Amino acid sequence: MDHPLIDLINARIAAAEKDGAFDNLEGAGRPLPPCDDPENAVMNRILKDNGAVPEVVSLSRELARLREELRETGDRSKRRQIIADLSMTEARLELARKRG
Repeated sequence: MDHPLIDLINARIAAAEKDGAFDNLEGAGRPLPPCDDPENAVMNRILKDNGAVPEVVSLSRELARLREELRETGDRSKRRQIIADLSMTEARLELARKRG
């Protein structure tokens, strides 16, 4: 089943083409950049443009932050909490790596 507004969409595109809205676009005449995952290209671009990173990357960054915090902390109770957080984050990272 077509989109309920397909006729309107096509009419707007045709009018824009007629008015030259698509003339002289940046990159015109050049091939599209290679895409490893064409089915998810738009979603991947949106995620990238908004600073999203894979879970493995965010967990690795969190581990680095916790390790730095541990090096800088002298308080024993706080160190115990950081070590517990490190352990939990390492486990989450390992699971994320297994999921692929």
